[in-house]
Amino acid sequence: MKKDKMIRLFLVDDDALFLKSLEIEFTQNGNFIIETFRTGELCIENLSHSPDVIILDYHLDGIDKTAINGIETLDKINLSHPSIPVVMLSSQDSIEVAVNCMHHQAFDYIVKSETAFMRLQKIIETILHYKKMEKELNWYMERM
Repeated sequence: MKKDKMIRLFLVDDDALFLKSLEIEFTQNGNFIIETFRTGELCIENLSHSPDVIILDYHLDGIDKTAINGIETLDKINLSHPSIPVVMLSSQDSIEVAVNCMHHQAFDYIVKSETAFMRLQKIIETILHYKKMEKELNWYMERM
């Protein structure tokens, strides 16, 4: 598939093993250009690469306890690039965490589990479908 048809995906997680497993899954099962980051700061520094979707860990404090967490990263992404959908990941299966993520305008919230990758694939398909519909609507509205 051509590079311009590929989906640019940012994966952000301080858990190196989980990050690598996600990268491998997406590389083997789709048309993705993947960039991985172990901190929210690195993700934010690279937003000029124009990701289509960002998968972001909730905590992000495993490497550096002073690093910004996932919610702070999400807020900074939304402030500077509000059109980039962000899906939050967490090992916590908690309604409070999920509500907090949605309150901060995450597109969705996924619990890290055996089914996380399949759920992420479905969410990315949904995001791309919404983007396509939005583009078609904008095209139609411009011609009215």
